[in-house]
Amino acid sequence: MSARDDIFNEIRRALHVKGTEAPRRRIVQDRLTNTPKGIVPARGQGELTERVATFREEAERVSASVTEVTAAADVPAEVARYLRDRNLPARIRFGDDAYLAALPFSTTGLDIDRGRAAANDQACLSHAFGGVAETGTLVLTSGADNPTTLNFLPDTHVVVLEAKDIAGDYETVWDRVRNTYGQGLMPRAVNFVTGPSRSADIGHTLLLGAHGPRTLHIVIVTE
Repeated sequence: MSARDDIFNEIRRALHVKGTEAPRRRIVQDRLTNTPKGIVPARGQGELTERVATFREEAERVSASVTEVTAAADVPAEVARYLRDRNLPARIRFGDDAYLAALPFSTTGLDIDRGRAAANDQACLSHAFGGVAETGTLVLTSGADNPTTLNFLPDTHVVVLEAKDIAGDYETVWDRVRNTYGQGLMPRAVNFVTGPSRSADIGHTLLLGAHGPRTLHIVIVTE
């Protein structure tokens, strides 16, 4: 037995319980299920078009660039345009995400690398699980489809976000994460990304790219 088991056993003996009593388990489950929610800001609420507009405004306010395309098939051309306009190599990496894999990248002339980011990758592409309108924040879940390294290693991070996945607030996004993955199957990491990496720790001078990508480009698919 571990030290942790010893501690819990001591607590159970002190309380004269075994920990398997049905009424006690029901009480715990009820508290977890019916915990009242805190105050949710009104800023991100509204119909889908309002949430998209708020998300874009907030994301651009923190130095992310945002563009909208009407169909998923338009994403590769937008990625190629962005890399070309920034004079970056025509090469990008993404994971095993089925949504991205189905897009017509073969028509762009881009070289595609797959898998986890490497130290020499200049640009990587992710498919966001969702977005939060109130702060212009991307929600990125880890896994083979979208490895966390894509979020932090490259100098340029391009993220595809479906408009339908933009929620007004964090609470709604967390509910969707739980419903999508289920108990015991949650992703190892959920990253909330608001704008490019930045720090003002040294001399109170704002520095982009301090702990991750220097530039963040978000492609919102509105279909």
